[in-house]
Amino acid sequence: MIINQHLKPFCTLLFIFFLTACATSPTGRTQLAFMPDAELDSMGLQAFENLKKEKPISHNNKNNQFVSCIANAITREIGGEWEVVVFDDPSLNAFALPGRKIGVHTGLIDLVDNQDQLAAVIGHEVGHVLARHSNERMSQQLGAQAGIALIQAVAAPQTAMGQTAISLLGIGAEYGVIMPFSRLHESEADTIGLDLMAKAGFNPAESVILWQKMAQASHGSQPVEFLSTHPSHATRIQDLQARVPQAQRLQQQARAAGKSPRCVK
Repeated sequence: MIINQHLKPFCTLLFIFFLTACATSPTGRTQLAFMPDAELDSMGLQAFENLKKEKPISHNNKNNQFVSCIANAITREIGGEWEVVVFDDPSLNAFALPGRKIGVHTGLIDLVDNQDQLAAVIGHEVGHVLARHSNERMSQQLGAQAGIALIQAVAAPQTAMGQTAISLLGIGAEYGVIMPFSRLHESEADTIGLDLMAKAGFNPAESVILWQKMAQASHGSQPVEFLSTHPSHATRIQDLQARVPQAQRLQQQARAAGKSPRCVK
């Protein structure tokens, strides 16, 4: 068929492109990540600089020392110099960006009871960076756009059938590819973060308590899991509970090696 003859070189190029873009996450999962890491680091640096200009930075010495103590213990496990900033913001949030940047909101500091609970969040956010989730997310988005462009070029989008194909792919790209991968990223970051905090000597069991507190703070206001980029609180807590015993063995090894963080809130 004529369409197949036209489509074959596109498919060959796409196959070669995606094959060379395959990478492996810290959990052993095959992932698509074709953006240069140096470019992602540069974007992370610029975004962090913009945030520091736009958002008020906390100058509370106690909060800064508490957060830095935890972040330093965790990042020591992976190496490199990380910049850590506490933002004066009441929302329950923290983040890590490519380029070794960590931000923590004062609202989250107020919520946690101890170092271990905040370590669970910081470990989770650093897990996103270690797993190159920003790279994968951008690669998925570009891949979805490339697929749509290819169908538009081949399937004559001005026809009713072409319009239907584009519409279906749009729904598939939004709910069948990109959003589920985001939930996968969250679960993967939980796994990486749990191991990371345990290797630094923090108590991984406190991660369960942390997310229980987050669930209470949200007052049940979370989207339906299928349409959400995050797992539900119940799913996340259940998964963490299953992983804690293995992580506790890592903590025991860390403590035996003399790793015993004492970060005072």
